[in-house]
Amino acid sequence: MKYDAIVIGAGLAGLVAATEIADSGKKVLLLDQEPEASLGGQAWWSFGGLFLVDSPEQRRLGIKDSKELAWQDWLGAAGFDREEDEDFWGRKWAEAYVDFASGEKRAWLADMGVKFFPVVGWAERGGYLAEGHGNSVPRFHIVWGTGPGIVEPFERKLREYIKAGVVEYRPRHQVDGLLTSGSAVTGVFGSLLAPSDAQRGEASSRGKIGEFSHEAASVVVTSGGIGGNHELIRKNWPERLGKAPQEMLSGVPAHVDGRMLAITENTGGRIVNRDRMWHYTEGIKNWNPVWSKHGIRILPGPSSIWLDARGDRFPAPNFPGFDTLGTLEAIQKTGYSYSWFILTQKIIEKEFALSGSEQNPDLTGKSIRQVLERIRPGATAPVQAFMDKGEDFIIADNVEDLVGGMNRLTGEALLDAEHIRRQITARDLQLTNKFGKDLQVTALRGARKYIGDKLIRVAKPHKILDPANGPLIAVRLNIVSRKTLGGLQTDLSARVLNDAGQPIPGLYAAGEVSGFGGGGVHGYRSLEGTFLGGCLFSGRVAGRAVAERRLE
Repeated sequence: MKYDAIVIGAGLAGLVAATEIADSGKKVLLLDQEPEASLGGQAWWSFGGLFLVDSPEQRRLGIKDSKELAWQDWLGAAGFDREEDEDFWGRKWAEAYVDFASGEKRAWLADMGVKFFPVVGWAERGGYLAEGHGNSVPRFHIVWGTGPGIVEPFERKLREYIKAGVVEYRPRHQVDGLLTSGSAVTGVFGSLLAPSDAQRGEASSRGKIGEFSHEAASVVVTSGGIGGNHELIRKNWPERLGKAPQEMLSGVPAHVDGRMLAITENTGGRIVNRDRMWHYTEGIKNWNPVWSKHGIRILPGPSSIWLDARGDRFPAPNFPGFDTLGTLEAIQKTGYSYSWFILTQKIIEKEFALSGSEQNPDLTGKSIRQVLERIRPGATAPVQAFMDKGEDFIIADNVEDLVGGMNRLTGEALLDAEHIRRQITARDLQLTNKFGKDLQVTALRGARKYIGDKLIRVAKPHKILDPANGPLIAVRLNIVSRKTLGGLQTDLSARVLNDAGQPIPGLYAAGEVSGFGGGGVHGYRSLEGTFLGGCLFSGRVAGRAVAERRLE
């Protein structure tokens, strides 16, 4: 055979798997249906957050973390309840991943040249009891350089292997099926797509100009999930999250369509946990879209008042940044697929960040000078651009004008100004003392005990209706699709399993297509920073397993 291994998909998991295999001297063919401009896949667009445990960055900020605490948090978030079947391997992968995140992960990345922003973020704060969902401590480490910063060292390594003739990278190669011999997978076949000058994330043509077929001892599927396929999302939508949204934004390009999931299943691979998925509730329409229905997620601090479509405040712990899927369920059960933040100028200046490498040019460009500008008065430039040009933002000096603008935006007179004023007034009265019963206000005060939040993430608690803190700002929040939490079931060597639980010889999977390991390493919920990390870890495991494979 000309190739020892074929890797399908040139996203982060594919880059890691391909380079790990090449490290052993084996010849690798890397295929991707998109143009070369999209090398790195979804990871390039990401904010670059990674879940690390007991890191030097945490310790410098006074954060006391441990593998035991992280594992407790993981189990509380995952809620594994199919442990004899669909969760069997996912839980084993989860334990291995927490070991990795609290062990060699940081050193391995440091050896690749990856560095981190010094302030650790606190995502998915939970708001339940100690054994419930959420991170007990800040663990969200932002890569210096964001998504491109985590892609770059693996791309550099890949191109070195391409130059050495160890790896062949072929974009515009769309895999249509897997070759088999008996029960073993022995290669791939597919369509050669017409050249395309589509830029990263843009839709590329599917015009076919030829066919291809290649054989190899091992095939690794790293093709991503279904986040760009809204029809498939709705088909798999679980009843526990309410009715599937009829309208949603896309947090990923259209080519993230789940094709290889179906193709691998048709070859005998088992898909588990189809009903588990991860979508964000704080999506805004991109005023400068790259792909269709392009949504950007707000990374909110915890201060904004969160209202449903009828103007009722969500109950605890549905606060910004506490429980993504819990709030998604609450929103969908209202019968509407959107909700609202109401906040002040002081809050937006301190607390609003936007997810994505392109929305954080200072961190992506590794500019210390630009990062320091974040502490100056005013919203960051990307946030200000959305305030000026984004259709989801309403700005006013009083509640009546604000609510009037909100009703005009939706075309539905669902909101009553007096009803909203009463709720915000009640909240503001809780600030008269240093104590009170509003759990969101209590959470704000608790958050500011962490120096990272106090410095750059959480505004000093203040009265929203005080004109000195204005103007008032309302933001319509849409559901934005993102991650697939289920996928191809794999054992701890990343071998794809069949319906009988047996490995399919020659077939491996990594990244989102495998539920980031085992068919669902996250269970029901993510602790954040674990998607990129899951691609890194599962890609590494798959690559090393293929590299070590000995054919009988």
